[in-house]
Amino acid sequence: MLPRVWVLCCGVFLLGRWSLAGEPLTRQIETFVDRGAYKDGHWGILVADLKSGEVLYERSPDKMFAPASVTKLFSVAAALDAFGADYRFETPVYARGEIDAQGVLSGDLILVASGDPNLGGRKGANGEIAYTHSDHIYGDGAELTTADPLAGLNELAQQVHASGVRHIQGDVLIDDRLFEHAKSSGSGPSLVTPIVVNDNLIDIVIAPGTAASPASVTCRPTTTSLCVDAQVRTAPAEGETKIVVESPDERSLVIRGQIAADRKPMLRIHEVGEPASFARSLFIEALRRAEVGVEASPLAKNADGRLPEREHYPKLRRVARLTSSPFSEAAQLILKVSHNLHASMLPLLLAAKHGERTLDEGLRHERDFLTTAGVDVDTISFGGAAGGAAADFVTPRATVALLRHMASRPGFAEFERALPVLGHDGTLAHAVAADSPVRGKVRAKTGTLFWNDRMNGGAILTSKALAGYMTAASGRRLAFAVFVNNLHTKTADDRERLGKALGELCRIVYQNDE
Repeated sequence: MLPRVWVLCCGVFLLGRWSLAGEPLTRQIETFVDRGAYKDGHWGILVADLKSGEVLYERSPDKMFAPASVTKLFSVAAALDAFGADYRFETPVYARGEIDAQGVLSGDLILVASGDPNLGGRKGANGEIAYTHSDHIYGDGAELTTADPLAGLNELAQQVHASGVRHIQGDVLIDDRLFEHAKSSGSGPSLVTPIVVNDNLIDIVIAPGTAASPASVTCRPTTTSLCVDAQVRTAPAEGETKIVVESPDERSLVIRGQIAADRKPMLRIHEVGEPASFARSLFIEALRRAEVGVEASPLAKNADGRLPEREHYPKLRRVARLTSSPFSEAAQLILKVSHNLHASMLPLLLAAKHGERTLDEGLRHERDFLTTAGVDVDTISFGGAAGGAAADFVTPRATVALLRHMASRPGFAEFERALPVLGHDGTLAHAVAADSPVRGKVRAKTGTLFWNDRMNGGAILTSKALAGYMTAASGRRLAFAVFVNNLHTKTADDRERLGKALGELCRIVYQNDE
């Protein structure tokens, strides 16, 4: 069995104060990357004027590097080109059968998944898609948004009621045939399907009580279709925290362990095995809350064999439709928090847009976009869209070419706005001190990819990466890409130190633009 590959969203990018005052930019960068701690890594760097393309510094710009989550720059750019920043997913619900004067549907209710990655469950108080600096898909250490993950399903259920449907005698079905199901490339939820509710996760929040008392265990979304047996005790302050989550079957969770009394509430996640059946259960419960009677049990599996041919839907009565936020917001969520599941959906959505269904077909459409964008596609390779595929390789030159192309487009503002801001938000929120000179001057995508080294302990850091835009101290706008591959690390602190190194390179470039 191969060791697990980790694709992290955060990659801490802290800026230090180290410099070679008075030295030219090239000398400063070369001295920094060739020093002891990093000299064994394979470095690829390109820094260029955003408008003219003038190269300020380059190191192996035409060699291929594992990009980790910088891959998402390419997949999001292709999707924005195909759909447009203002595109909105529409998820319809159809009634199959007659609806009598009392509102009784003598047939089935069918929700047709549109590939909306958020399905109305991420909207914050301002109506925009909400995110935290560390997304819940990464489990412990992450933060939950305050948005209701069931808001979209609740809205659809209310529309069904408003359409006149009061009772459903048949089944409730989820049509998830928009594209072929696939595997996500990266940590977090592993199964990519057109139906996504709460990222197809159960969030488990465990909070300590007083020592020796039971801990609080809550699950989100709340559903009666999931049996939860939780027995977690509170250990003394500074004691060991150890939680085990097991799933004996699709409808049950067993949670055991202990949490230290002085520990902050922790988050564990459980990925559901059958997203369509999960969504079906939650939708039935939403319908009942909306005072629509449903005879079908939420405990049953989704009966996909009963779905009509897709061309039959125009003949059915549509009783609800959920319209998503603009696609620019979905793109922002992907890039700000490095959302692997949503990024992995993008090539499949590209395929579906062209009447196709597979990952390979979607990646070919991405290739077409990149070719048109002036990116040398013979210098890159992608096996997925999130950054964890074994076939993912790019060159610094190809990355900067993409960045410069996006800056020339009318929709550049949405693309740049979607990137994490150094020291402000997303995966770069806590990366620099408040007084750092480069804080707020960089918008860039982070990337971290490592494999556990079972022989030696520690991990092989396959890739640490950062690519995006900078406004230098001179006022000049720059595009840059930095990759370092294949360093042996013993601890997470080693990986954090390398993040500091990339941040230090940003400071060097920012203050020494020639």
